[in-house]
Amino acid sequence: MAPRVLVSDELSETAVQIFRDRGVEVDFQPQLGKDKDKLAEIIANYDGLAIRSATKATEKLIAAATNLKVIGRAGIGVDNVDIPAASKRGIIVMNTPFGNSITTAEHAIALMFAVARQIPAADVSTQAGKWEKSKFMGVEITGKTLGVIGAGNIGSIVCSRAIGLKMHVLAYDPFLSAERAQEMGVTKVELDELLAKADFITLHVPMTDKTRGILSKEALAKTKPGVRIINCARGGLVDEAALAEAIKSGHVAGAGFDVFEVEPAKESPLFGLPNVVCTPHLGASTTEAQENVALQVAEQMSDYLVKGAVSNAINMPSITAEEAPILKPFIRLADVLGSFAGQVTENPIKAIEILYDGVTATMNTKALTSALLAGLIRNQVSDVNMVSAPIMIKEKGIVLSEVKRDKTGVYDGYIKLTVTTEKQTRSVAGTVFSDGKPRFIQIKGINMDADVGQNMIYISNTDVPGMIGFMGTTLGNAGVNIANFQLGREKEGGDAIALLYVDGMVDKAVLDQLTANPAIKQAKPLTFNVD
Repeated sequence: MAPRVLVSDELSETAVQIFRDRGVEVDFQPQLGKDKDKLAEIIANYDGLAIRSATKATEKLIAAATNLKVIGRAGIGVDNVDIPAASKRGIIVMNTPFGNSITTAEHAIALMFAVARQIPAADVSTQAGKWEKSKFMGVEITGKTLGVIGAGNIGSIVCSRAIGLKMHVLAYDPFLSAERAQEMGVTKVELDELLAKADFITLHVPMTDKTRGILSKEALAKTKPGVRIINCARGGLVDEAALAEAIKSGHVAGAGFDVFEVEPAKESPLFGLPNVVCTPHLGASTTEAQENVALQVAEQMSDYLVKGAVSNAINMPSITAEEAPILKPFIRLADVLGSFAGQVTENPIKAIEILYDGVTATMNTKALTSALLAGLIRNQVSDVNMVSAPIMIKEKGIVLSEVKRDKTGVYDGYIKLTVTTEKQTRSVAGTVFSDGKPRFIQIKGINMDADVGQNMIYISNTDVPGMIGFMGTTLGNAGVNIANFQLGREKEGGDAIALLYVDGMVDKAVLDQLTANPAIKQAKPLTFNVD
């Protein structure tokens, strides 16, 4: 059955056709973005939800979306999506961070020009029949210093345009490397230096706990007298009230704002101030950008629903369409290893270590880790998946670590999971053979080679004579057919393990018969998804 997507905001017919061309059934109802009750009533019928800004994917809507797998936002901002709620329900949230980068960067440059030359006020004055040439004295852009806060996708484009305008560019971005700064032709500085030296400051960072109020009253006091400030990123990055006071005092010469703390912005401390240019969140409002993000979100959602590829996800590691088929058997292996540990571990887990050896260390380990964690806690939470599992692990306070290393053994690559509880440490390792099927290669440090079956029994025992016969006889008498039987031991007379691949579920009474033998320490039934 083809996956179904609901488009609840305006997307172009070309974007809608992309869904159809890629085998996705699409329901185009752009009016639903403003009808939250009707949207909540029907959302359970869809695998995907494609939106712009009108639709509000609230916690209530997400709770009603019992079959939803992905929300795609045509645009960079996801303020209208409750990401924590979506993540807990295992719903991927995607955006389109590149489709409107140029448009937003150009708008920032346009506002900078408008503020530098007081163009909007001069236009109003001139069209009113006045000729106030001396009133609107501006400043040149050439030779001035531009401070760019955030040198990511949009910020880097602004830097490029500013350099083309013969400006000196300072960039503050904790993630900007010295090599990348040199490549861009900008000077990497700390925030205080940028504030002290910049003639113009433009912001291009997301809204996070660390960036909220980054231009606070205290930060504004550190700026160069006569500075002009541009914000096309997010409302709340700048303290609007403090900025208004700085403009009134003459410390700040002007500002250009496209975003506000409260939107729609019916009022703001900045409104009505001299040389303040305000626009109604137009950063992405060009014909080209709106079409680009619409096409991009349709492509991304279709690729995920049809191929399993994940692009530009807010709450899950990306998986490209090219690597998805290669990664798929290893994602299944990771899930199996996590599931094994989750089913045999009886005490609360305190720490998890995942070792990626050989070829697996070169793969998309973020995706593999997410799959492994999902398998690990599925025994406790049945509807967990790759999106929600890492969040649940973090909420439980479990320490998670990853180790990557070059090939060390006979296998080209394998994954080893070690879980630590208050009472013990348990490990399990596996690999994928040429047939694409996962195999157990080590349990509790004991080497073995075992297929993964839908129904299995894991037995931990002391290595004494007669155990194979006892296990076979006990299961045979209970009518349990053994499809495969793999053994391993630490040393003669030491710890031993057995993995039995059986044809059906095993009753507790049969397991009790097994553990009644004093040599058997544990007998656990296991079930795996082998589809």
